[in-house]
Amino acid sequence: MVGSKNPVTILCRGPAEAEVYMITKVGIPEPSDREKQLMSKMTNSFSITDMTPDRAGLYHCSYQSGGSWSQFSDPLPLVMTGAYDKPSLSSMTGSVVASGENVKLQCFSTLKFDAFILIKEDGYRTIQNQISTHQGYKHEAFFFLYQVSFTQTGTYRCYGLFEREPYVWSHPSDPLHLQVRAPLAEASDDPDPTNPEPSPGE
Repeated sequence: MVGSKNPVTILCRGPAEAEVYMITKVGIPEPSDREKQLMSKMTNSFSITDMTPDRAGLYHCSYQSGGSWSQFSDPLPLVMTGAYDKPSLSSMTGSVVASGENVKLQCFSTLKFDAFILIKEDGYRTIQNQISTHQGYKHEAFFFLYQVSFTQTGTYRCYGLFEREPYVWSHPSDPLHLQVRAPLAEASDDPDPTNPEPSPGE
């Protein structure tokens, strides 16, 4: 995930015997055999100085060794954020919930986004991708976190996107801080150090 106009470098790693690397955006025609032969030095990185929508998408790479080319790597999704106004994110079940409860989050915008993405900010892991629905003057999507645990405590944001450009996202929503606490039944089992129980015979 790279903000609009920010720099990014894609790095392709291969074995020590790799002679030449090729980094390609999926969907763009591959270089011809003649073009491959003209690549005379090893280049295993591709730098983008200003991230723009046309640079967003899937990338893969391969390397040449002993005159033959390797298979392509798994695709790397490169997402540009900041293309549109931010949506809003709220919790329909509150920001402090007990472990084991279900959480319902709502992401909405007045822009007619086709879908919304929910992200937990611990390495930008995608949580859910939901198609938006129209409700009154806004477009919205609901995200459900079932039987939450302490590992789901953290900061969440959502993004909006259009189907025609799935790797171009809006600005992130304001952060939503979710706290998962122990159920009240468990908390009540803990002794209160400020009010010790009387010993037998007192």
